[in-house]
Amino acid sequence: MDSISIMGVRINNVTMDEVLNIIKDKIKNNKQYIIYTPNTEFVMMCQEDEEFLNYMNKSDINIPDGIGLIYAAKLKGLPLKEKVAGYDLSVNMLEMANKNNLKLYAIGSKPGVAETAMKKVHEKYPNISIVGSHHGYFKGSHLGIKGHEEELQVIKEINEAKPDILFVGFGAKKQEQWIQYNKDILNAKIIIGNGGTLDGLAGNVKRAPDIFIKLGLEWFYRLIKEPKRITRQIVLPIFMIKVLFGGKKIVNLIK
Repeated sequence: MDSISIMGVRINNVTMDEVLNIIKDKIKNNKQYIIYTPNTEFVMMCQEDEEFLNYMNKSDINIPDGIGLIYAAKLKGLPLKEKVAGYDLSVNMLEMANKNNLKLYAIGSKPGVAETAMKKVHEKYPNISIVGSHHGYFKGSHLGIKGHEEELQVIKEINEAKPDILFVGFGAKKQEQWIQYNKDILNAKIIIGNGGTLDGLAGNVKRAPDIFIKLGLEWFYRLIKEPKRITRQIVLPIFMIKVLFGGKKIVNLIK
């Protein structure tokens, strides 16, 4: 699988269909597979946090979740095939799970969010076996407290449920940290760190209209709806400036 490095973060050059085919194969062959969803914010965070960078590069695949990554790769002559949004991938995984009667467990967000999200998933995808959900407000590896009894209880519930797909939504770094600390003791096949997906599925966050998504302006729509995001979105122009003037080492091919 071809991949490039954007400011040190591995980005796999894949399409949505290719990722879904890989997922199907891993589930069929009972193989664990870890998916991360880096965007420009993740990449910029990694510039200031080497620990986060190390977590990001230990996944089995990093999908290009962000139009900024697509532009950066194209500007440096190493174009990616397409944007593969983490939310869209998650929804496609739900559709696949529904067709194949797969088992799903969701963990993350505030109390009640994962539960609500799974109720709505069940209503829309009745063939998915929802085998459990849990909020992210427990003491565990994502908070730097490894092996706490609260975390061990959650892991026990997951392992007893044996999900085909495990959604982990603690947000940037926390979800990757939790997955990396616990992957060897998790009895789950496909593990995806998918951030705010649970809030989206629960109906707490409205997705941008299709026209904004097609134009690569989903970030702008979210900024209009949530002006307080300006402190996060400011990294986008900084990212592009680094790409434009940072030289060849900013984006390079991984051999």
